[in-house]
Amino acid sequence: MTDALQVKELRKSYGKKEVLKGIDLCVRKGDIFALLGVNGAGKTTTLECIEGLRKYDGGSISVNGSIGIQLQSASLPAHIKGMEAIRLFAKWNKVSADTSMLAALGIENLANKQYQEMSTGQKRRLHLALALISDPDIVFLDEPTAGLDVEGRISLHKYIRTLKNKGKTILLASHDMAEVENLCDSIAILKDGLIAFTGTVAELTEKVGTHYNVRVKTDQGAEDFEVDDIGPSLITILQDHQKKNIVIQDIQVDRGSLEQHFVKIAREGN
Repeated sequence: MTDALQVKELRKSYGKKEVLKGIDLCVRKGDIFALLGVNGAGKTTTLECIEGLRKYDGGSISVNGSIGIQLQSASLPAHIKGMEAIRLFAKWNKVSADTSMLAALGIENLANKQYQEMSTGQKRRLHLALALISDPDIVFLDEPTAGLDVEGRISLHKYIRTLKNKGKTILLASHDMAEVENLCDSIAILKDGLIAFTGTVAELTEKVGTHYNVRVKTDQGAEDFEVDDIGPSLITILQDHQKKNIVIQDIQVDRGSLEQHFVKIAREGN
């Protein structure tokens, strides 16, 4: 499969502080890819270098196709109306304004609404519409569902999948691990300016080992345990409660979430 993006030995410093220490990334065409990292890991700097919004000190970035960028905030005039913004961006990109996009994103009612009057969620949808105005090959989404209600999130997730089905490549930055697990084909975890992991969610689970959450309900209340080896751990829990004459009423076992696996990789060694 043709690569949409290749990043090799990307380096960036702010003064004497080296933020990116040699980033290597490869994103396949047509994939939904997430770049994850705790605050200060260098995630935003990496994305801004790839997007062309920030200069980098070393390495190379190869982008195979045109890009569209949805930022968390946009410097749109307070009084500009939704359709005016669409027409403005269409003119900048020398394309015709696609009004059907507003309906697809569920924001056709924003056509004549001033930007300052829009909710955070409505602004996020408008920003996405502006990012897609030129029909880009690669779409950068920065916290795309921030400020959206449940219905809005479901609708936007559906639209992101539609973009993938059209052959678009999606680069996603999100703090919502459930969203990442639900949408993404592959992920990369950035730690201290380096890539600590890259692969699928399943490969991440395999790398860190299966993690389980155990909730034990007893006659004295509920207790939560985090374990890596479910068999021996359950036996130990049962034996400990038996020794203390605590009656177990129910046991629930859930596999570890992407968030737990992410934290284990992103913070290990700290």
